[in-house]
Amino acid sequence: MSAPNRPKDGKSGGGQGRPPSRGGPSSKPKSGGPAPARRAPSRPAGKAGPAGAPARRTREDYPTVQAFVAIGANLGDARAAVTAAMDAIGTIERTVVTARSSLYRSAPVDAAGPDFINAVVAVRTGLTAEAFLAELHLLEEQAGRERPFPNAPRTLDLDLLMHGNAIKDTPALALPHPRMRDRAFVLKPLAEIAPDKVPRAALARVSSQVIERIRD
Repeated sequence: MSAPNRPKDGKSGGGQGRPPSRGGPSSKPKSGGPAPARRAPSRPAGKAGPAGAPARRTREDYPTVQAFVAIGANLGDARAAVTAAMDAIGTIERTVVTARSSLYRSAPVDAAGPDFINAVVAVRTGLTAEAFLAELHLLEEQAGRERPFPNAPRTLDLDLLMHGNAIKDTPALALPHPRMRDRAFVLKPLAEIAPDKVPRAALARVSSQVIERIRD
């Protein structure tokens, strides 16, 4: 991002050998003298700059909450799909990825097909939980997600685990995610980036589930 323009001192000298003009804003420079310096207009954060300059975006531009997203895939190049999803989540409007877990390999739980590749990301987002979930569903569709039957193998699965302190239970959205504490493939990567969100007792309850951290 480009640094904001610094205003000049606003002073101008008079003609050679003459004292500076003491006139007010309406004073005009005498013929032959240099034009008075003008103060460069400041640009508010988040606004587009001059032609070709990228828009500035800072976290202070909008109120945000912390949210966590579980990522999984077990069709096609699952590892590449999960890694790409981490990047794609950061392109959602008013959203910044603040932490990424390692990748994990886990056996399917209540699902079919080959092993899953899993991860969790933490974000700061200015979107509501419903709007953010809609963006996650769009990313799933763009990755070729199909739902021929419940718990079918998937090219990409994005679950909104938590959105600030929101507590919801509607047909469209339940927060915190109602099954997150039953799944090692969620709790292990979540504990890696946000240990305060995962009680030790919860990890103990899923210790029998097969999951492997991918190290490379």
